[in-house]
Amino acid sequence: MKLDLETYVVFVAFLTSFFAVFLSNGVIVGVPSIANEFGMSNIVQNWVPTIMFLAVAVFTVPAGQISGKYGVKKTLIMAVLIYLFGSIGACFSFSTESFMLFRVVQGAGSAFLNVAAMAMVVSAVKPQNRGKALGFTVTGVYVATSSAPIICGFLAYNFGWRSMFYIVIPFLILCIALLWLKIPQDWKTYENDPIDKIGSVIYAVGILAFIYGFTILNEFNGVILTIIGLIFLVLFTIWEYREKYPVFNVHLFKNVKFTSSNIAALCSYLAIMVVTTILNYHFQYVRGWNSQMAGLILIITPILMVILAPNAGKLSDKFHPQKIAAIGMAIAGCGLAILIFLDANTSLYLIILAMILEGIGMGLFSSPNMNAIMSSVPPKDAPTASASQATMRTIGQTMSLGMLTLVFAWIMGNVPMIPKYYPLLVQSSQIVCAICTLLCILAIFASLIGIKSNDKFSTS
Repeated sequence: MKLDLETYVVFVAFLTSFFAVFLSNGVIVGVPSIANEFGMSNIVQNWVPTIMFLAVAVFTVPAGQISGKYGVKKTLIMAVLIYLFGSIGACFSFSTESFMLFRVVQGAGSAFLNVAAMAMVVSAVKPQNRGKALGFTVTGVYVATSSAPIICGFLAYNFGWRSMFYIVIPFLILCIALLWLKIPQDWKTYENDPIDKIGSVIYAVGILAFIYGFTILNEFNGVILTIIGLIFLVLFTIWEYREKYPVFNVHLFKNVKFTSSNIAALCSYLAIMVVTTILNYHFQYVRGWNSQMAGLILIITPILMVILAPNAGKLSDKFHPQKIAAIGMAIAGCGLAILIFLDANTSLYLIILAMILEGIGMGLFSSPNMNAIMSSVPPKDAPTASASQATMRTIGQTMSLGMLTLVFAWIMGNVPMIPKYYPLLVQSSQIVCAICTLLCILAIFASLIGIKSNDKFSTS
């Protein structure tokens, strides 16, 4: 059977979305093994996932303009190659510093993967099928999120943590082959526009200083860096507003549906990303499980997302996407509220109930919210909209893990993860879950504001 271009585009987007997330989520299960080999403290080991997300946050905004200028297909091939190099390098890491360096390389590749894949789907797929296509693309994220803990837990337990990185190599090569052989078209929307190098540098400095400063906000240097980061981000906004060919079109934020959906995305990822890490620490440290057992339980939430995401995407083609997103976030918030009381005596059944509610909620939220973002701008701005939603996701994910690191520093200090400090680990987790529940409420309000807006969705 001969497949059409749209089918290949969606399939490649599914694959690239899968592998952009697989190691970022799966590596969390392997963190105790990595930390043990390299002698990492509780603070340093939190940076194993965080540093990759930080790199993604830095490179995502420039990725939008670059993919629009040089073509999303070429950008996607380049992104896979960078990600492949980072994965191979991680396999041969010999110290904390070398491992973290290759995590940064992976983050850079992942940033371009996220943006180019989503822009390619929006450019290639008809508007009436956009929600469905985006739903399948998001499903790639959730399949990775669901399978990563169990696959990586099994690999780390039986073959060592390096096997987590080896396993992705053949699939990345497959992605390159499909892009090269089966997708002849290359979509360029900013071909004649120069690259906004100054804007890119201002943004990179601002977001790097802000997020890193946020993770050490309990120190004086953290406060200074956070303030410097905010100043640079304000300067970036002013620069982009006046720039003829901006790296990020800030004028899009005049559209209330676009803005509210982005805010909802930011709040949702701030709230949800850290939950997997909290539960993984609870299972492996507080309950004493191995990585394989922890991975089996952690699959519950993302597997529900896998089931619901494509159906929610199709539903958002027929009904207002932000209404569905608001309902989903309310359900996810109920799950997080349960985890506020997580401790050594919490029933496993109650934890599973919380994970089920979180999975149903995020499954209903993500695809419709993404459809709202991508459909609220004209097609020519698809790369920028893709960069926007990817930026909100990665900033939210990075700051979510940064929030955990910050609370650890305040409550626990820089200490090894040993039984003596487990009560402080429980206390830290409870505080973070309370904050995350409030963020879910903010995401609901953001979606409701978008519903009441008079701005229209794009139908071209």
